[in-house]
Amino acid sequence: MAPGVPVDVFSCTGKECVVNNDKDSRRAYVTFLAGNGDYVKGVAGLAKGLRKVRSPYPLVVAMLPDVPEEHREILRSQGCILREIEPIYPPENQIQFAMAYYVINYSKLRIWNFEEYDKMMYLDADIQVYDNIDHLFDMEDGYFYAVMDCFCEKTWSHSPQYSIGYCQQCPEKVHWPAEMGSPPPLYFNAGMFVFEPSKTTYDDLLHTLAITPPTPFAEQDFLNMFFQKSYKPIPLVYNLVLAMLWRHPENVELEKVKVVHYCAAGSKPWRYTGKEANMDREDIKVLVKKWWDIYNDQSLDFKATDAADDHELSKASIMASLPEASISYIPAPTAA
Repeated sequence: MAPGVPVDVFSCTGKECVVNNDKDSRRAYVTFLAGNGDYVKGVAGLAKGLRKVRSPYPLVVAMLPDVPEEHREILRSQGCILREIEPIYPPENQIQFAMAYYVINYSKLRIWNFEEYDKMMYLDADIQVYDNIDHLFDMEDGYFYAVMDCFCEKTWSHSPQYSIGYCQQCPEKVHWPAEMGSPPPLYFNAGMFVFEPSKTTYDDLLHTLAITPPTPFAEQDFLNMFFQKSYKPIPLVYNLVLAMLWRHPENVELEKVKVVHYCAAGSKPWRYTGKEANMDREDIKVLVKKWWDIYNDQSLDFKATDAADDHELSKASIMASLPEASISYIPAPTAA
């Protein structure tokens, strides 16, 4: 069983963890946590999921100061590296509605300041990893990698895409009207992405945010705007948003999916009742059970005694057992 983080990579004193900048600590997974709610279960489950697929890389938790100590202790016990971050507030006079929503979402931008890592993979707390995806760290530097989103859910009802029935997941079904000009640029879901921490990028992000009015999807809209020119799509097996199961089933090969994003209403495994729309589907039930199987598996709990042994595993030996690392990029949709 691979540990969430090797025991000699970091040491913790109080709230802070010190990470040694050796070659084994230059890559990491990262997630985000705020408040005293139940998302801590998602983070703990994610840590166990990464161990199940034998990733040698740690899970860093970027957390706001309001995460209670009892939740921090749960995450420490699962081998997570805890990084307390300060909130990021939207521009003044532009926060009349959903103040807490924007603070929580924009605060995720702090992860670009984690310069002790060369490359990181961000995963929302409502994501689970079911197959090893470490090979994504080996993709070409200088780009922002993520999976294309879908425009078919009602949450997109404010957009021209939704109004005409256009979706980049099936651009051949409804072509973008010529009278509406150029089609919108490719748009990614920000629940999972591969990025390179950088102080320069971090400063640019905060400067741009200060002059950018908030939009309905907060940091996801913002990141799409900021990284528009450097974005490269990766296949949806790396971030299966559950709505794809009923919106674009022709695009989903469930047995090949590596990462599942439980972001649909009612789909959080730790809150699941099966009563919300689409939640009574058999494929949803199977995926919820898969999450619980990992969460309840005590053999996947972090054990410091295992860490020393697994730290000896080389990246080469782990990569040798993985599938072909090349990525086939999804082509940009064509306009009418």
